[in-house]
Amino acid sequence: MKLYFEAEKFLNGGERGLKTRIFNAKLSNSPKHIYALVISALKYKEYIHHIIKKARLKEAPELKKLKVSESLLSLLVYDFLFSAKGRIQLGKHPVKDAFLANKTRMHAELIKLKLKHKVKSIADLPLKSGLDDDETPVRWIRINTIKISAEAFFKKHKFFAELKPVESFSEITEPGLIYKDTIIQNLFGIHPREKLTSTSAYINGEVIIQDRASCFPGQILFDDPQDVHSQVIDATAAPGNKTTHAASFVAREEDGVVYAFERDDKRVKVLKMMCEKATGKLKKNLIHPTHADFTTVSPADFPQITGLIVDPSCSGSGIFGRAIEDAGQEQAKEEIDTERLNKLAGFQFKIVKHALSFPKARKVVYLTCSIHPHENERVVVDLLRDTEVQQQGWLLARGNT
Repeated sequence: MKLYFEAEKFLNGGERGLKTRIFNAKLSNSPKHIYALVISALKYKEYIHHIIKKARLKEAPELKKLKVSESLLSLLVYDFLFSAKGRIQLGKHPVKDAFLANKTRMHAELIKLKLKHKVKSIADLPLKSGLDDDETPVRWIRINTIKISAEAFFKKHKFFAELKPVESFSEITEPGLIYKDTIIQNLFGIHPREKLTSTSAYINGEVIIQDRASCFPGQILFDDPQDVHSQVIDATAAPGNKTTHAASFVAREEDGVVYAFERDDKRVKVLKMMCEKATGKLKKNLIHPTHADFTTVSPADFPQITGLIVDPSCSGSGIFGRAIEDAGQEQAKEEIDTERLNKLAGFQFKIVKHALSFPKARKVVYLTCSIHPHENERVVVDLLRDTEVQQQGWLLARGNT
């Protein structure tokens, strides 16, 4: 039962994202297992809360006596009714026994839910947008043109070729449909329930799952055919989607290369794995993953770099799906943690200024996952006011409309 006791405290929201809170905590159980349990319970939280209420679990004498919290109940209901195993993990425990004493009522309420929604399995239950206010209804996939052209991709992979095209991603309301993005090259939207990960295209790295927002840095860096960048830097590269996207552009050039920096020990391993899958053995030199803090890298060692992507640590307040991670909170804090944002903005200023100091750099794309001006407009304004930056001649690029 210790798994559930450790997991229940994470079901309620906190200032940091769910994954950060779990992996930064000292736990006796695997952080991966706890994260999987909590995020899965949050996915079905509306149904779980419904069953807890209708089965009157909070009023059950056995559970009241043991003072079982609603968070713990939610995790137990998920594992017992919604998980693939359909059972409570681990051995005997008073809480487990008290919970299972109510299994008949819980099963009855689950059957009612299935009948109400006219589904046979848990996987077919519709996930209300109320649960996922920040969750995209579309799964975005990018054809990896390092390995295959878009034309060859659809000729090779029948699964994707047989999907019906739609004019807008808002029309993707069920499986069997596909939307071609009008801004990002080789990006498509499909329904989240498509069995994508079992396709040979995904397994072989010919298609990559990548959120649409993270495709914009590469698109912006390489949007001008008159301003060619063959050697670029991804300053904070892990997990590697933006890196491999940038590589798909420089792959057209004879001397094309992306230098990808990551300072975290664990994340750099993920970066290397992602890059290897995207490039394959034949083009492994297209990306150079490097375990290093970008701010310590000497610009003089990279005189050929003309473009940089800088995606530094931020508050993450604008991440799609943050509503799920913060679902345990009744309401987000109204007061912005100014001290924390100022610290983040200080680092963001430092790393972007370093990027601007590369001798042949012509374009630097700066991005965050934050909605706060502290980390966005104010950082840019401070950079433009900086004497050294001004002496280097940097200007804010005009937005394309």
